[in-house]
Amino acid sequence: MPIVELNGIRLSYQVEGDDGELVLLIMGTGSPGRVWRMHQVPALRKAGYRVATVDNRGIPPTDECADGFTIDDVVADAAALIEHLGGPAHVVGTSLGSRITQELAHTRPDLVRSAVMLAAHARRDPLQQAWNLGERALHDHGIVLPDKYYAAVTALRNLSPRTLEDPVATRDWLDLFEMGGSKIGSGVRAQLNLGDVPSDLANYRKITAPCLVVGYADDQVLPTYLQREVANAIPGARYAEITDCGHFGYLERPDEVNRVILDFLASVS
Repeated sequence: MPIVELNGIRLSYQVEGDDGELVLLIMGTGSPGRVWRMHQVPALRKAGYRVATVDNRGIPPTDECADGFTIDDVVADAAALIEHLGGPAHVVGTSLGSRITQELAHTRPDLVRSAVMLAAHARRDPLQQAWNLGERALHDHGIVLPDKYYAAVTALRNLSPRTLEDPVATRDWLDLFEMGGSKIGSGVRAQLNLGDVPSDLANYRKITAPCLVVGYADDQVLPTYLQREVANAIPGARYAEITDCGHFGYLERPDEVNRVILDFLASVS
């Protein structure tokens, strides 16, 4: 992946295609941009878009910035990349990536043709905040969970009960999560601090770009009521909810997620 000096850091990104309107895909906490390449990049390229993915600040080979950073920093990174690639762009984010997308649409409307927020949120409720604090404490105390236990907890938290009804699919997911393990690097630890970002719903009422919020019906990480709050705050925003998937809906039900994204982009392009 190319690495470019932008916004004071080295930023790793990848672009697929040399024509079509630009779409920037922004991942969530702890995930590299290549995750989008499994399902979303091929679908967007087939539809004729030029597609960029990025490793957010904190995810190597982008600078980890272990001393810490703010949501404003990662939003500025995304803005700098869009400018570097000759934007404006349609911007699609998930989880932390959705928060970055929301803030970008508010602060840099000149760079955002439209915005799609998967698992959107403007705040964390007490349970989600407690979970975030627990994840930080595990790292800070040097605790690494046994791989099989970590895999089971990750599956229960991020996948739909409907997915877990299938024993073959469940074993595949468990194997994937077990390979990843619970140990995180200093950059991801810094990303976890972004869970403290206060609500910005009032400013979202100033967003003018066409917006789509996509909720996952079985999302336990960011429940759908948090996602509807964002859709209700943004003037004219559309809301779509996809059944039988959890926080990893873009991996659990990629065809349906891709259809919703592409239908929206076609309507605003």
